[in-house]
Amino acid sequence: MKTILYLLMVLAIPCSAQVSIEGYNKYFAITKYNNKELLILRKFKTSGTASYLAVNPAELTTSIIPAAGVIVKEMALDQALIYFENSAYSKAMSSARQLSNSLQDAGIIHGFQKEKGITLTIDLCPSHKVLDRIIFTSLISEFQKTEKPVPIAISITGRWMLTHANDLNWLKELEKSNYIKVTWINHSYNHHVSSKAPLKTNFLLEPGTDLNFEVLGTELAMLQHGMLPSVFFRFPGLVSDTEVVKRVLSYGVIPVGSDAWLAKGQPANSGSIVLIHGNGNEPLGVQDFIKLLKNKQKDIQGKQWIMYDLRESVEDEFQQK
Repeated sequence: MKTILYLLMVLAIPCSAQVSIEGYNKYFAITKYNNKELLILRKFKTSGTASYLAVNPAELTTSIIPAAGVIVKEMALDQALIYFENSAYSKAMSSARQLSNSLQDAGIIHGFQKEKGITLTIDLCPSHKVLDRIIFTSLISEFQKTEKPVPIAISITGRWMLTHANDLNWLKELEKSNYIKVTWINHSYNHHVSSKAPLKTNFLLEPGTDLNFEVLGTELAMLQHGMLPSVFFRFPGLVSDTEVVKRVLSYGVIPVGSDAWLAKGQPANSGSIVLIHGNGNEPLGVQDFIKLLKNKQKDIQGKQWIMYDLRESVEDEFQQK
């Protein structure tokens, strides 16, 4: 075990060149690919080759598919949601819309409680501090015999990617090496925040915010770094209002909040979507999570306490309705 953790801590990750992408935009259409009906969310070109970013509405998984040879039927997002009305995707989008009037924590905040366990989300807001790698090494250490790779969701900002190349490459290498299975959540590009402004004019509610860039710019940055954007979005500070939720939903992404922000003293119960910050700015939340892992050690070893994949957790939640 010590050898594994040592290798993870010192592993040298070569920096890879960014992918060149052009014309990245919203584009909604339905298609059939590999015998599955998909909803196309974006279109773009990579080195002149046209591609689509699509979601499987039944499984909430995303994929990049080539445009060549694919038959598509363009339609407005609202029409597509009706077409896939019985899917987990459409139901989750509808639920997020109904919960949009909350100033804080709008969106999906709890997963389906199949067994004892949680869905872990780790936020990487802009920070001058290094990544809290102990979160990941602790997870791998505790779950290496029962869940490999360990499913986690990482809410990432464009600015964090811009200034933490080594940490990002380290995370990508953990994923490539099958230690972790990551759902990459869009957490906006800039994550602007003011210590003085009230919540109603803070974060994405700040006047003059370019929401198109905050959403699409982050997805584009993910793709440029070889990462696959998920269909989930987390509001900075978990702050929103009805209008900004409506605008975010228009991009075809599902807002996801949390019912267990550990640093705020919210307990992690079965099915909770847990939130901790891994950007070095919230040591209390990290300490609480490490303590939670230690307390659940026997249950983890007995497969009585597990980590849920966010996509599967939300899928199961809404397939029951």
